[in-house]
Amino acid sequence: MSDTAAPRTNFIHHLIAADLASGKHQRIATRFPPEPNGYLHIGHAKSIALNFGLAEEFGGTCNLRFDDTNPLKENHEFVAAIQYDVRWLGYDWGERLYFASDYFEQLYVFALELIEKGLAYVCDLSADEMRDYRGTLTIPGRDSPYRDRSIADNRALFERMRAGAFPDGSRTLRARIDMTSPNVNLRDPVLYRIKHGVIHHQTGSAWCLYPTYDFTHPLSDALEGITHSICTLEFEDHRPLYDWCVANVSVPKSPQPPFAKGGEGGFVKWNPPQQIEFSRLNLEYCVMSKRLLTQLVTEQLVNGWDDPRMPTIAGLRRRGYTPAALREFCARIGVTRADNLVEMELLESTLREDLDAHAPRAMAVLRPLKVVIENWPAERAEQLTAANHPKDQSLGTRQLTFGREVYIDQNDFAELPPKGFKRLTLGGEVRLRNAYVIRCERVIRAADGSIAELRATADLDTLGKNPQGRKVAGVIQWVAAASACTAEVRLYDRLFAVPTPGASGGDFRADLNPHSLQVLNNCFIEPSAAAAAVGSQFQFEREGYFIKDVDSTAERPVFNLTVTLRDTWGKSQTRAAA
Repeated sequence: MSDTAAPRTNFIHHLIAADLASGKHQRIATRFPPEPNGYLHIGHAKSIALNFGLAEEFGGTCNLRFDDTNPLKENHEFVAAIQYDVRWLGYDWGERLYFASDYFEQLYVFALELIEKGLAYVCDLSADEMRDYRGTLTIPGRDSPYRDRSIADNRALFERMRAGAFPDGSRTLRARIDMTSPNVNLRDPVLYRIKHGVIHHQTGSAWCLYPTYDFTHPLSDALEGITHSICTLEFEDHRPLYDWCVANVSVPKSPQPPFAKGGEGGFVKWNPPQQIEFSRLNLEYCVMSKRLLTQLVTEQLVNGWDDPRMPTIAGLRRRGYTPAALREFCARIGVTRADNLVEMELLESTLREDLDAHAPRAMAVLRPLKVVIENWPAERAEQLTAANHPKDQSLGTRQLTFGREVYIDQNDFAELPPKGFKRLTLGGEVRLRNAYVIRCERVIRAADGSIAELRATADLDTLGKNPQGRKVAGVIQWVAAASACTAEVRLYDRLFAVPTPGASGGDFRADLNPHSLQVLNNCFIEPSAAAAAVGSQFQFEREGYFIKDVDSTAERPVFNLTVTLRDTWGKSQTRAAA
């Protein structure tokens, strides 16, 4: 897989190309505008890749702007995490980092302008009363009894709202549009609300009056000179309000990036930003609502925002997903206006392709079973050389110590093997990866009758070559007992047991997969893997791809299962149902 995903054209790509060809815009400017009220998830990765990718492809710019209009749910942690995630995905906004709160003063001026034009008014209805007056999809709304206040009264009241003269919820500023509009978003939407006693992460306690998202977002786009405001389909019904806000205030036609100053002291032709919607990313076995993700975290149903089972970018990173795999996945699913549910296997197969090409190999025994090789001298330790990658010699080699006692996985031995079993059996032979062919001679049992260890012999003439005149069952991984490092291995699975959690109308938490995490405490791994840096990734041969976790210590490394070598979910679910 290449470092950057190959560009794919889509309807937004064609629209931007047409705008540039017609001269509507000289350059394009996009933005990624997250609300800092949680961590980004994989759906945001699609938007990030789209906005930054289009700007790069067409030689434009992409801003990172935090739409921070709700201080009750926002904080510095989320701001820092979002910046880290965008950079980790491979994108850079340069000096174009903005906050909607940067424009609070200008937005207040815009609100005063709307009041002076008779397009906004102060309303005393409570939230419940406002919902009642708003009507429904089939019943038109009714005018607020405060809708016809004079311009002077509205301005005076609004100024007093800013000064903190009224309690929370007592008054709002509403746009004066059309209470009978079939689009309920145009039924005099709230533009400002009062919030006392909250500390904004950027402006502190300077404001007790905060603009709504629907008012702030379009005007922030306009102030930044955004040409194409790309968002998901749930905002399609908000587009008329977006356009109304931009059309009814005097946006300074200043040379904001990417615009340049024109001739005779004027400015180049300015066109208002155009909102364009595309379908959001819906992924199987996940919830993509920030509200539900927050619920999982706050109720401690997961171990934080970066839990490797979470679809957050932080969680995927800790799981072992790579930026290249996520970018390629976003490119493969494409950009359309049709809602769809993307199969988890597409995401996992994209990751496997990337890791298969780049992840070095190592051996690990997750469920150890000791094997004593009786014809090998106890004092003898032999150094064997193994390639770190079967197809990439640039990754070099490593040394393995082979001795009298080794560990194999319990699943690689069967006294009564099923049909087609190609691993070690009593009286059977198998090759130890990069080492010798061994034959199981005896089974040693513990007092309770369980298998305590195996006794075997090695064919000492099979290092690097096949035995003469016979064929061994297969190849298994192993770790030498003398050099094995004890590790904790966390086997992560899908967080939910059904493709669309909560789809049946019940509590989405009822669909959580009770087997989404299994912790194995006494695994053995090669010393080279144990000593690797946090974040190092390996293919543990015949097990899957793993990443060294941040919980690792020098004495006890911790590895997370990133993805299995092949899709085993369908088979495991079938077995569970049976």
